[in-house]
Amino acid sequence: MGVLKRFEQRLEGLVNGTFAKVFKSEVQPVEIAGALQRECDNNATIWNRERTVVPNDFIVELSTGDYERLSPYSGQLGDELAGLVRDYAKQQRYSFMGPIKVHLEKADDLDTGLYRVRSRTLASSTSQAQPQAPQGQQQPGGYGYPPAAAPPMPAAPPPGGAARRPAPGGPAPAPPGAPGTTRRWIEINGTRHQISRSTLVLGRSTEADVRIDDPGVSRRHCEIRTGTPPTIQDLGSTNGIVVDGQHTTRATLRDGSRIVVGSTTIIYRQAEG
Repeated sequence: MGVLKRFEQRLEGLVNGTFAKVFKSEVQPVEIAGALQRECDNNATIWNRERTVVPNDFIVELSTGDYERLSPYSGQLGDELAGLVRDYAKQQRYSFMGPIKVHLEKADDLDTGLYRVRSRTLASSTSQAQPQAPQGQQQPGGYGYPPAAAPPMPAAPPPGGAARRPAPGGPAPAPPGAPGTTRRWIEINGTRHQISRSTLVLGRSTEADVRIDDPGVSRRHCEIRTGTPPTIQDLGSTNGIVVDGQHTTRATLRDGSRIVVGSTTIIYRQAEG
C-alpha cells in the first residue's frame, strides 16, 4: 500500500472526530500530503552515494478561507503530515538534518482551493556533528539554503529540479539543469509538478504520481512519457484526453501543450538545462 493511501486512511479514521471540519475545506489534506512528497523529490540533494538529504521544515501557504478552516487543527494535522513525510523518506531512502515540522500560514494572494509549499533544510541544534561558525561569521539559514552542517557536495539542483540518485556502483548522473539536459514539468491550477522520471501517471487515485481531484478524471487517467519526442497516452479513461484542442488517445507533446482531462487543464512545459 502506498504512503499516500495509508495517510488518507489514517485521516478517514478521524473524520468523525477532530478532523470533521477539516474535510469541508476546499484544499484537502491528501492534496497537501502529495505536495510535500513532491517538495522532497524536487529539493533532494545528493551528498554521496549513501546519502540524499531532503528538507525537513515545511510551510504550507493557504488562502484566507482554507487557513481559517484548517488552522484550529494545525497541530494535529501538522503531526500527521510530518509522519507522512517521514514514511515517504524511508521508502525513498532520503535523510534529514533535523526533526520534521509542517506549519500552516495564511497567504492573502491565494484564492480558495489554491496553496503553495515552501521548504528548507534545518540542522538540529542538538546535532553533535554540526560545526560551529567562526566567531563573527553567521551561518546561512532560511528557505532555499543548504544545511549549515553540509559537507562538500555537487551543486544543488535548480529551483523546481529533482536530484537524481546515482546508480549503485556507477557514476552519479548529471543533475537536472546541467548542459544538455531537458527539464520537464506540468502546471495545474498554478501549481508546478516536476517530471523527474520516464513516466508520470495522472489520475484521481492517491496512487497516481499526480493526483487530480476532479470527478471527470479516472483513477489512472493518462500517462506522460518523456521519450523523444515526449508523448501523452490515455490509460483507458472514461472521458479521454484533449490535447491542443484535439480529442485523442495518444499525442506528441511540445512546450506549452494544453491537456484537458475532465474539467482540469494541464500545461506541459519543457526547457533546456
